[in-house]
Amino acid sequence: MNYNTNKLVSAVRFGLAIGAVAAVGTAAAQNADSGEKKSHSLETIVVTGSNIRRVDMETANPVITIDRAAISKSGKTTLGDIVQDLPAIAGNANNTNVNNGGGDGQANVSLRGLGSVRSLVLIDGRRLQIGGTTADVNAIPANMIERIEVLTDGASAIYGSDAIGGVVNIITRKNYQGVEVSGQYGISDRDDGQRKGFNLTIGQTGERGSVTAGIDYNKQDQILAGLRDYSRYSYTRNAVTGVVGFTGSTSAPTGFIRAPAFAGCPNVAEGGGVPGGTLDPNAPGGNGIPKGFRCFQGGSSAGLGDLYNFAAINLISTPSERTNAFVKGSYKLTDSVEAYMNLLYNKTDSAFQIASVPVSLFSTGLLISSKNPYNPFGIDIGTKSAQNASLRLVALGPRHQAYNTENNQVTAGLGGNLLDTGWQWDANIGFGKFSANRTRSGYLNAAAITQSGALGANCTPVSAGLSNTTCLDILDQSDPNTATLLQKYYGSTLHYHALQIQRQANVSANGDLFALPAGNVSMAAGLSYRKQYVENDADQATVADPHNGGRCGGIPETCTSPFSGNYDVKEAYAEVLVPILKDAPFANSLNLILGDRYSKYSSFGSTNNWKAAIEYKPLEDLLLRGTVSKVFRAPNLTETSAALQSSYDNYVSPGAGFGSSNGNQVQVLFSGANVAGQPIKPEVGSTFDYGFVYDPHWIEGLSVSADLWRVYLTDLIVRPTGQTIANFCFADKSNPFCKFINFSSGQIDSISGVAYTNLGRLDAAGADFGASYRLQETPYGNFRFGLQATYYNKYDNTVPTGTGSAVVTHVAGGYNSQYGNFARWRALGSIDWSMGDFSASWRQRYQSRVHVFALGDYHVGSWVRHDLSVGYNLSALKTRIDVGVDNVGDKQPPFFYQAVTNANTDVNTYDTIGRYYWGRVTVKF
Repeated sequence: MNYNTNKLVSAVRFGLAIGAVAAVGTAAAQNADSGEKKSHSLETIVVTGSNIRRVDMETANPVITIDRAAISKSGKTTLGDIVQDLPAIAGNANNTNVNNGGGDGQANVSLRGLGSVRSLVLIDGRRLQIGGTTADVNAIPANMIERIEVLTDGASAIYGSDAIGGVVNIITRKNYQGVEVSGQYGISDRDDGQRKGFNLTIGQTGERGSVTAGIDYNKQDQILAGLRDYSRYSYTRNAVTGVVGFTGSTSAPTGFIRAPAFAGCPNVAEGGGVPGGTLDPNAPGGNGIPKGFRCFQGGSSAGLGDLYNFAAINLISTPSERTNAFVKGSYKLTDSVEAYMNLLYNKTDSAFQIASVPVSLFSTGLLISSKNPYNPFGIDIGTKSAQNASLRLVALGPRHQAYNTENNQVTAGLGGNLLDTGWQWDANIGFGKFSANRTRSGYLNAAAITQSGALGANCTPVSAGLSNTTCLDILDQSDPNTATLLQKYYGSTLHYHALQIQRQANVSANGDLFALPAGNVSMAAGLSYRKQYVENDADQATVADPHNGGRCGGIPETCTSPFSGNYDVKEAYAEVLVPILKDAPFANSLNLILGDRYSKYSSFGSTNNWKAAIEYKPLEDLLLRGTVSKVFRAPNLTETSAALQSSYDNYVSPGAGFGSSNGNQVQVLFSGANVAGQPIKPEVGSTFDYGFVYDPHWIEGLSVSADLWRVYLTDLIVRPTGQTIANFCFADKSNPFCKFINFSSGQIDSISGVAYTNLGRLDAAGADFGASYRLQETPYGNFRFGLQATYYNKYDNTVPTGTGSAVVTHVAGGYNSQYGNFARWRALGSIDWSMGDFSASWRQRYQSRVHVFALGDYHVGSWVRHDLSVGYNLSALKTRIDVGVDNVGDKQPPFFYQAVTNANTDVNTYDTIGRYYWGRVTVKF
């Protein structure tokens, strides 16, 4: 296509110039974009962010709306891919590009970058009951969605706990008539990452009721990191010179061995500065080094040396297969009473894959006896970090974890009009169940090796045959006998199960109380009850032993413990709308909204949270708005009830005497607050939002908005990392954190007794901007332009040291491995065109450059992705065909080097797949 020689481009440029005046769209802006002015309707509705029914769509609540047409044009098969593109999303919420630390098929929402535990997901205004600890929006079938409303303001007074960063409200289809069938297929420009989708929607509507039902199926294939240039290897960047070189793991198939025999070898930076050796059957030995071994060679800008390239085995897109089903029905029992029921089912099979398991003999509790026939060093290997071996057990194959999850949710209720008062009431009960099975393979059963004596002095020679007592040459992964023994006797397949059940009941009413000169005073009030239960089972081989340093039968990364817990919460809430002025000079309208919610938790006690909002229209076209809310987050059941867990946190020694016996990791034994006997309370804070919406009557079709926002939270619920604990103790030996550290031989052996706790404060602030413009019909078709953007001005995490001082981490404008990506600017632009049966859409996603707070600090540049789609209606066949290209320019993600866990880039933020083609056919009957 020639972009420079047609009149269409002139119209597009004109629209872009107008659309660039501002960013983050509000509900009003989005409605203007869809050609609707819903505020002209006299029908009262409930807008996300309020329980009061009213006519106005433009309210004090900043709401972004994604309608069904926009969802269709995106070509996405899952909801997560759609929502996570919004500029109001930041941080490091999980998605299907996250392999190491993900792979469960979920996509979570992190509004304002406050974390998925501080963003609430609703379906039709009711709390989503599926998805585990945090809501999985991928479990919601796309064909049941009418629109998505995203509230970007705190709403604890309206919805309770977790609604700190905002709310994602999924509005489902109703009163649908007919049958709709859709099939979709997509594949990357490199012939991988296939996606297939199919959905069926059936609806019937009559005078007294309606029912809508559907099924949705989609499948996504995996993509190996080794199939992309940016992720094929792992890279490091010298903090002083800025030189980029290859890196990998010293836990290589040939081993990284620390023994006196290698004292004269060069230091290996990746091995913590400790000289070491490696297996090399062709090495002649000498200078105290046994034959068949030599000095270990580290990586450089020229190559990997002896380091193991774990990167290529990982995934940059994890496999998943989902089957969803839903039924939504309502029936009028009388003219004033309606019964309804909603059912939702999801089954997801997903997985991750990472490189073969690395094993540190010392950390795993394994020891090669000095008298073992395969130990040529004359000393026990594995007794301490100075006499240790780090190995990569490639004979066991890649580590793999398969997830099988099921989500079930049902809501049933009655609602209607209260006599002839104009009041409406609703009563409902709900049940949700989340069940997950995990199977991990490719892991080592260290306990079985110890029990067999295969690394001891009295093991059975290989000549006597292979059995579980045969001497194991674990240092030589190339030996076929080693591979056979590991696979047959010492490999481990581990099983875990998680269950979460939620029951809830709600009753509410809303209507007008009395009249004032400016209008009716309206009120909404209600009562709710919710009970939460969680149960996690663990394979016996993975249960951490508190009497043995938290070790278990497997390797440390698999160690965990079973636990269960529950709590219930009773709540009462009310919200009042008071019209103060109407049609007065310089006051087209002035409204005050007040809300309050009282919550009583069985786990910690009670809390009260309120909101106050102002809506002021000096002119009919201009709305000025402001909201102040008190917000909170209750501790979840993992944070209160988790049994003993063992984590190996990434670690850099803060100074002399604080090195870790585990090198660049430190072992942390932790549990839930209640298990450790430590009190825990909810996070509390406030949110502020001030802005305007302007719909000028003299430019029909234009809407612009801007909002300033701020969030602050205290008593953050965190699990202190080993790095945090060591840093504070190193700075002040009287710090309370020091009691958790266990020293041995001048090093940190482990950090134990740690629990989830309230620690620190979070301050975030920024601005949202939005614009949409619908041109009047032109000879070249109909054009609509939209732009949303968010500016992150502040994101500060303050942690007190316990001695009167505090450490502040500034994240805004940068990337931090703990908090994620907070580029100053994020924007999403759109251009939509239609003419007759043809339509087209162009989406642009922008992110400004990012300061990476790691390895001496550096910057990565701004990033822009373009998506195109074209559609055509075959009206006579009641069929629509859509085709599209995502990431048209094949824009690759920026390098983040060792600052990230996955693929040398921030997979939570950037596209990892590259150019992608898709097509869809939809038929309606």
